Amino acid sequence: MRNFKLTIAFDGTTFSGWQKQLNAPTVQEELENALATITNDSVILHGAGRTDAGVHALGMVASFQTESQVPLPELLRGANALLPSAIRILSMDEVEHDFHARFSATSKTYYYHIETGTIQSPLTRLYAVHVPQELSIKAIQQSLEIITGTHDFASFEASGSRDKTITTGRGSVRTIHRAILSETGKNSLRFEFTGDGFLRHMVRNIVGTILEVGKRRKTIKEFQTILAAKDRSTAAATAPAHGLCLKEVNYKESTPR
Repeated sequence: MRNFKLTIAFDGTTFSGWQKQLNAPTVQEELENALATITNDSVILHGAGRTDAGVHALGMVASFQTESQVPLPELLRGANALLPSAIRILSMDEVEHDFHARFSATSKTYYYHIETGTIQSPLTRLYAVHVPQELSIKAIQQSLEIITGTHDFASFEASGSRDKTITTGRGSVRTIHRAILSETGKNSLRFEFTGDGFLRHMVRNIVGTILEVGKRRKTIKEFQTILAAKDRSTAAATAPAHGLCLKEVNYKESTPR
């Protein structure tokens, strides 16, 4: 049995998220079908996480096992030839048998893009959320400092975010190692979050609430109170999915055999 690690990029616009579903197109299903065709084997693909409908990825990681002896270069080339143009396997490595894309991960990094100009370019409408007003950058940065570190993020947790079949012992407690805001162009801003794990909709719920601070509709003190409340009803609306992109998944050490 061979074990493979895949690094994948995809445009999530036309997919109902990562995880395979009945009667809905998903990234996982497209990949499994392509890999099964090339390997002539049943493929179960394990992703490093689950992305929602409309969310994009630059560096999603997944793993699968197969008895197929098809050479690695042919696996990569053949799978990409069968995949829709919105999905590409950027790299594929044969790794040790104990590697698992989800359970071996140590951290993930997400981007969230917004544009603040009066008119948004149609070329960015699928990848950045339009917020056509001036924002308080200082207040946003202060909010990001508040969530950096280890906290109970229940206020930013969507229902059903935690896998009930797996006992982690940490509930809704997560550690955000890095949370920053940067300017990526005229009227273009990017949030970046790196953490040891993220609850369902956590990044989008944080961004939605921080934008309320940036719009001066909530104060820094109110944001602190929301985090401490551990109550989703206290936070703002979930930010739209299309602004979110999984940048990369990190592991303790290199995994190729």
